[in-house]
Amino acid sequence: MSSNTKKRSALGKGLSALLENSETDITSSSPEAGIVGSISTVSISKIEANPFNPRTNFEKEALQELSTSIKLHGIIQPLTVRKLGRDKYQLISGERRFRAAQLARLNEVPAYIRIANDQTMLEMALVENIQREDLNPIEVGLSYQRLIDECDLTQEQLSHKISKSRSSIANHLRLLKLPVDIQIGVKGKKITMGHARALVSAGDEATQVALYHRVVQERLSVRDIESILRGEHVTAPIVRAKDQKREKIKLSDSEYTFKNDFGDQLSTKVEITKTSNGNGKIIVNFNSEIDLSRIIDLLNSK
Repeated sequence: MSSNTKKRSALGKGLSALLENSETDITSSSPEAGIVGSISTVSISKIEANPFNPRTNFEKEALQELSTSIKLHGIIQPLTVRKLGRDKYQLISGERRFRAAQLARLNEVPAYIRIANDQTMLEMALVENIQREDLNPIEVGLSYQRLIDECDLTQEQLSHKISKSRSSIANHLRLLKLPVDIQIGVKGKKITMGHARALVSAGDEATQVALYHRVVQERLSVRDIESILRGEHVTAPIVRAKDQKREKIKLSDSEYTFKNDFGDQLSTKVEITKTSNGNGKIIVNFNSEIDLSRIIDLLNSK
């Protein structure tokens, strides 16, 4: 079996398989001082960040909390680095711990030392980041795209390697086609991935951006976006500072289903609005006197 085949097989099992590969592990045979078992102690000043890390957002508050924990308990999970040359290392994984250790003003950190070329390092870093739960959907999509482009993979091959469904991969990649304003909104948690997926189908860029701003301003749901795209009228929740009792609230799933079913029975558009104080309206639309007579006859016959 070729080394390339071994590498791809390991990648398919996740990052841990790559890091446990004895062919890339030089920690136990490293001449570096401070080795304890299979973990080496490395000067933090000799480590540089990973240029392949797709993660771009590190929340300051969360980093500070981790830094405080490190001051009290130390780094529980060692970093993983590769040796660049004499007394120089580069991160493969653990950048958040690395940054927190810098904030804690540590001089040394525990680390596994690996041999990795740029291609292997890219794959290791991307797979590790994809497996994190705190990446936003845009960062995940960018990681998928880099693995496809730079590791020459199809979506189907990527699906097998990272144990994600092809549809999930495709949905994340579609987000990268959205205008920058909307991508920033996803990263800033102004809208969810569900909102962003719905906006992909909203039309040209100008339409997408206009609808995005409406979603943010009116706090519209994913279902609201889908209704707008079907040409239906959507009333945003109204919040009045001096009259909270009249705040309009969303329909429950059963009420939403009833509205649609009732409209189908009458062959017309039905709208339901309700407020937080318990009242509301059911509006049955008609297009002409004849249409009104038809609807009245239907209701009288029930």
